[in-house]
Amino acid sequence: QVQLQESGPGLVKPSQTLSLTCTVSGDSITTDRNLYYWNWIRQSPGKGLEWMGAIGDSGTIYYSPSLESRISITRDVSKNQFTLQLMSVTPADTAVYYCARDGAWSWGQGTQVTVSS
Repeated sequence: QVQLQESGPGLVKPSQTLSLTCTVSGDSITTDRNLYYWNWIRQSPGKGLEWMGAIGDSGTIYYSPSLESRISITRDVSKNQFTLQLMSVTPADTAVYYCARDGAWSWGQGTQVTVSS
């Protein structure tokens, strides 16, 4: 059974970079199967879920067009982790951030990130 766990700072100052890590257990984030994508998704207060981007088993990366100028998703295969970096954050980036694997969809518990000075 795959499990995902987000980690990172809960408070980021405006204009800085938000960095989160998703640690995966029970599955490998890199295989030759090309079956799954490993996603970052967020939910701002009072809003619905927003897909931010994903990295596939094979390393293919997709970003939301609305974020692609300031988002980066990478992975560390030795640690079975993938990371999110969101640059130049504003208070509008305050949200609960989730990592998730598609397919049968498995989610981390989510982590609150607040952008405030």
